[in-house]
Amino acid sequence: MASMGLSIDEQKAVERFRTAVVEPSQTSLVILDFWAEWCGPCKALTPVLEKVAAEYADKGVVLAKINVDEEQFIAAQFQVRSIPTVYAMFQGQPVADLTNARSESQLKAMLDQLLAQLPVQAGAGAADGAPQGPSPEELAQFVKMGEEALAAGDAPRAASIFAQITEFATDNAPAHAGLVRALVQLGETEQAAQVMEVIESDPRLAADPAIAPARSALELAGTKVDDSELAALRTAAAAAPEDMDAQLAYAEAAFAAGERDAAADTLLTMIAADREWNGGAARAKLLKIFEATGLEDEWVIGVRRRLSRVLFG
Repeated sequence: MASMGLSIDEQKAVERFRTAVVEPSQTSLVILDFWAEWCGPCKALTPVLEKVAAEYADKGVVLAKINVDEEQFIAAQFQVRSIPTVYAMFQGQPVADLTNARSESQLKAMLDQLLAQLPVQAGAGAADGAPQGPSPEELAQFVKMGEEALAAGDAPRAASIFAQITEFATDNAPAHAGLVRALVQLGETEQAAQVMEVIESDPRLAADPAIAPARSALELAGTKVDDSELAALRTAAAAAPEDMDAQLAYAEAAFAAGERDAAADTLLTMIAADREWNGGAARAKLLKIFEATGLEDEWVIGVRRRLSRVLFG
């Protein structure tokens, strides 16, 4: 893709494409997925592409995603008229249209055929018969996909992605932390606790800063109560708005029950009333909720703005 005669923005787009797709495709088979946030079929296809790419990573297959809204120039160069559109790229050129491969079996069959025909480098480990997992860059890409799924509220897909990463990379702290947080969101607190036990048994994993949000998520999940207890805590808090202990108990239980808006509203009201109560307990609890949910989560970003208005108004 030549860059002469292009605008600065178009040249930057070409450079991003070269880095993300063309350079990896010199030795690997790149699955190139054109997608968009608003595309329902894209979201249905994404888990298939991610799963197969992870399973075929040791064979030299990587996944690259192009958001057509953000990279309109690149999409135009490929004459993308509908999405999802999926190509297989090798040595900078499209070698197959994978768009109609919507199931794992169909995609694997097409990849197997391509891998049998192309000199794709599978990696040193695969060459001597030992499985070679994804590269650090690929693992980071998969972790990012898991975080995006978690932020979008798709905890089942996030848990699946993180679990697959931990199989390939048992020392990957962000993946372990993501798996715990996803399981907590799914209500699988016992399973999340089991994963945390594995983490804590490994000193290097346990000491990684990425684990802190997982610990916070598991700690907050420990305050979960049944529906009748939650209703009683809600009633008690409503009846005595000046009772900070009652407000905090309700906020903790509400968040553990998935009612995070109610939890945030209650904590923000407490902070506005007396930010220093109990050593700033309400603010500390809200910050722990932010950490457990993820600082890049859109809900967290919105509540952080509200907190700033309360504190600095």
